[in-house]
Amino acid sequence: MSQRRVQIVILCEDRQQEVFARHFLKKRGFTGQFRAKICPAGSQSGEQYVRTQYPVEVKAYRQNKNRVSIGLVVLIDADMGTLQDRLSQLAGILDQDAQDKRRSDEAIAIFVPKRNIETWIHYLQGETVNEEDAYAKYEKNEAVCKTYVENLADRCYAQDLPEDAPPSLQVACGELQRLLSLLEQ
Repeated sequence: MSQRRVQIVILCEDRQQEVFARHFLKKRGFTGQFRAKICPAGSQSGEQYVRTQYPVEVKAYRQNKNRVSIGLVVLIDADMGTLQDRLSQLAGILDQDAQDKRRSDEAIAIFVPKRNIETWIHYLQGETVNEEDAYAKYEKNEAVCKTYVENLADRCYAQDLPEDAPPSLQVACGELQRLLSLLEQ
């Protein structure tokens, strides 16, 4: 990646998602400022927070992208729905806000773990997982994922993710590649 400094806004449900995204992006060479927008504890569900803030952050990205090098990374769990349902929901939210849908030339990456981010982390730690069960959280120990996430970032970059990786994680690797190519321009 180019050594150009990029401002990355991370819009996410909780601290675990923020730590995951930060390590993932840093390993791929992102330098510059990270600004995390995390759901405040006790205010609402994390998923609801991301949905309400998404159009605000997309609008801010679009207003600033021509004057600063900026990217928007969104993490939102699919929960019991599907990845496509969540992506359609986010596109609908932009439509309701009278904004265009996310375009392929915009440095907006959306990562949608199915069921939640812990599914990915447990998989990266070598466990057999499925995308239906809920996996244990790492409360107060979110950084436990760092080594595994850095390994994932390398594998995504090399397009060497194992075939047994959760489908939502495979899609996330594609989003990383797209984001990298846009920010290197």
